[in-house]
Amino acid sequence: MQVLDTIAKQANRLATDVQLSLKRARVEGERRLLQRQHRAALEELGERAYEQVRAGALAEGPLSAEVAAVESKLIEIEAKVAEIESLRSDEEDDGDDTGEAEEAADAAEAADDDPSRAAFPMVDAPPEKAGPGPGWEAAERFFAPPPSTD
Repeated sequence: MQVLDTIAKQANRLATDVQLSLKRARVEGERRLLQRQHRAALEELGERAYEQVRAGALAEGPLSAEVAAVESKLIEIEAKVAEIESLRSDEEDDGDDTGEAEEAADAAEAADDDPSRAAFPMVDAPPEKAGPGPGWEAAERFFAPPPSTD
């Protein structure tokens, strides 16, 4: 009987450890999800601030370095779009239609004349509904307690 008691105690400790590990994993998953949502909110805030600076509704002074960095990247994007167009026209002259050329053409056509639309396509998109992100349901299913077998 003493052997069975020892095994039962060890099994109980193991079950407790597993439950704690699962709880810790669930909380870590929730923390990561909240961090992703926080980063997305900061990204949206940055986009809105950039729009406000460009519209003149917000003073550029304290944000001048960040605005300059965004505009620098937009210039680089414009240069890449022009390079893609150049390569596309070269490929069309050669009569070579590869999948990569079509993808480059699609990317170039998707970019409007305004490079900020290419850099921030989510600005024109309708706002997402408030609440947890799309992975929340999967996280809840993963970390949900197992159904009872009664």
